[in-house]
Amino acid sequence: IAGAFKPDEGKIEIDGIDVTNMPEHKRAAYLGRVFQDPMKGTAPDLTIEENLSLACNQTKRFPLALAVQKKDLAYYREQLSAFRMGLEDRMKMKVGLLSGGQRQAVTLLMATLKKPKLLLLDEHTAALDPKTAEKVLEITEKIVTERNLTTVMITHNMRDAIAYGNRLIMMYNGRVVVDVSGEEKKKLTVEQLMELFSKASR
Repeated sequence: IAGAFKPDEGKIEIDGIDVTNMPEHKRAAYLGRVFQDPMKGTAPDLTIEENLSLACNQTKRFPLALAVQKKDLAYYREQLSAFRMGLEDRMKMKVGLLSGGQRQAVTLLMATLKKPKLLLLDEHTAALDPKTAEKVLEITEKIVTERNLTTVMITHNMRDAIAYGNRLIMMYNGRVVVDVSGEEKKKLTVEQLMELFSKASR
């Protein structure tokens, strides 16, 4: 979906736009993405406000000094304060000095500042400790719900797969083997889901 690999067959459409042969950097105009590695997705030597400004102006060309607009800083602070991590008071801090969870929160905000047609969450809590992962998931759910974002979250955590989202798809050897949604998904237990997967994948 992100464009790192081309499909062997078929095509990829995002909101009716055929992006199958579109290079990765051009697809970025339609996608928001949060990586598994907290070190990706941000520029560590730039401050929080500079990173957010880059994300906000990603389709424009400009000197970095002009990117950080005073009129936008209040908006960035407001958005960061909702995370309850104190990041709104560290706008001048380099992102490389933040913890993994704080960095993922900044990356998540960067990915959604300009409402993307599709938000890709690539195991974005896998590298975090359980408490921080839970916090980042709470923030994720809040942003996705409030901004009504179409989202694909890749995870190996069965509980998270059941708890979040309105459709659950499991793949095996490149094929969809389980596809549940609605009430059927809500009623699933981890054990039932694993049984479905075992049967489908033989």
